[in-house]
Amino acid sequence: MIDFLIWDQLLREYVDQQGRVNYRRWQQEERGAIAAWLSSFPSELPALNRDEQLALWINLYNAFTIDRVLNQYPIKSIRPSFLGFPNWIGFLWFFLQPKHSIFHQRYSLAQIENEELRAKTQDCRIHFAIVCASIGCPLLRDGAYFPERVQSQLEDDAVRFVRNPEKVRFDADQNVLYCSKILKWYRKDFLQVSPSILDYVGHYLGRSLVNSRIVYLYYDWSLNEW
Repeated sequence: MIDFLIWDQLLREYVDQQGRVNYRRWQQEERGAIAAWLSSFPSELPALNRDEQLALWINLYNAFTIDRVLNQYPIKSIRPSFLGFPNWIGFLWFFLQPKHSIFHQRYSLAQIENEELRAKTQDCRIHFAIVCASIGCPLLRDGAYFPERVQSQLEDDAVRFVRNPEKVRFDADQNVLYCSKILKWYRKDFLQVSPSILDYVGHYLGRSLVNSRIVYLYYDWSLNEW
């Protein structure tokens, strides 16, 4: 079994309940802690059931993201700028560069998200759990995911996301659902379990949103730090 206790302790120490990370203190106090934790992993990827896959790859995605930020900190955003304009090449490279080595293979964040999580687990709730170090992302959990609890953890994440007015809110007077672009970017995943985005969100809000209009909110790429 892969031990997530060290990762859990790091998150509890450096992440607050609003999902913000104290990168400065983490960098100063335990810069090598993530690498030390990863060095304890088995050399070969063990056979895993679905819940074990979910816990492993969600934890690794978030750990690799934080590790990349710690390598570059202080930064204001994972989306760099040049002469006041977004540097989209650098931004895409953050996700596409196969930088992290584990189980005799190098992984990019995009590989973990698309190949290990979306393709193999097909659980749209991962989009409320994996965090790219931005304010617009879901709130980073202040603790690790564990196989025996991952289903309830993901359900809690979905509830927390949809009921967070910074991510999703419904204007009954205007009959408008304002929601995060995550629900737009990964629409196909959510439609695998629900007939529409309105139905999916309405389930967690506990109300019918039939015939409501959807407006997608601004996505804030600022660093999720405190």
